[in-house]
Amino acid sequence: MNHINKIEHLGIAVKDIDAANTLYEKLLGVPPYKQEAVESEAVITSFFKVGESKIELLASTDEEGPIGKFIAKKGEGIHHIAFYVDDIEKELDRLEKEGFRLINKTPKQGADNKLVAFVHPKSTNGVLVELCQDMN
Repeated sequence: MNHINKIEHLGIAVKDIDAANTLYEKLLGVPPYKQEAVESEAVITSFFKVGESKIELLASTDEEGPIGKFIAKKGEGIHHIAFYVDDIEKELDRLEKEGFRLINKTPKQGADNKLVAFVHPKSTNGVLVELCQDMN
């Protein structure tokens, strides 16, 4: 049984969502299919479809939010890789038992109608991992 089904999206931190939308629309040849604010994360997201996967642009609405802090420390660029799972709670339990450090032990509502949870980059060779499951 597959625990992780596919790469759901790559998250890219950007300073200016409008400028980044223009850039990625030119790069990918398609406009974003959705833009939304996630107030709990102090971020505006914009999604592009790329085959079966997606690109999520993330622009901070607060310098002290997670994306604001990331950009201040590392600059614009890849922020996280998200994997799609069928049962996020079961997968979080499995990963914790395997020794991974979880940022979220329980899933929360994220962008694009998903339940999400994050695995700490200190336990994944420096890569922030997001797990995603469709909300029912």
